[in-house]
Amino acid sequence: MRTQTIEIDSRFGEDYVGSYVFGEISWAKRNRIIQKHTRYHPVSGQVVKSDYVAIQAETIWASLKEQPQSEPISLERLLSEDVGIPIELGELFSQTANMLCSVTVEETRFLSGQSDEQSPTVQSQGFVSARNSGSHQPSSIGSQPKRCRSS
Repeated sequence: MRTQTIEIDSRFGEDYVGSYVFGEISWAKRNRIIQKHTRYHPVSGQVVKSDYVAIQAETIWASLKEQPQSEPISLERLLSEDVGIPIELGELFSQTANMLCSVTVEETRFLSGQSDEQSPTVQSQGFVSARNSGSHQPSSIGSQPKRCRSS
């Protein structure tokens, strides 16, 4: 499995100075993390709610293999809103973990909540047709649907 070492200087504070080793996690581990923090609609299967911060924090935590002896990073600290880690350090850890765990650009955008920039879903023609089917449309021979016969 691939690993990457990051040396952190004092720019994030003395607490974080040291060497951090990140390692690749398995496909199963990554998917279990996502499933744990995602709620699906029981009938449609669509995503109802996802805790993107928890998914990313657990991905970082799972891929963090070594840290300084003072152990400044914990899952609780990654998730904390009050005494969490500095934003820039969290972003650096996220980028490293995502790269090692082969998270795609689209997944990264989804996890960071920036998926609004360009929606990956396209409204289907069927939806538009169904919405407009109640309105009266003029009849013409060219617009009549063709009938299919199966042989």
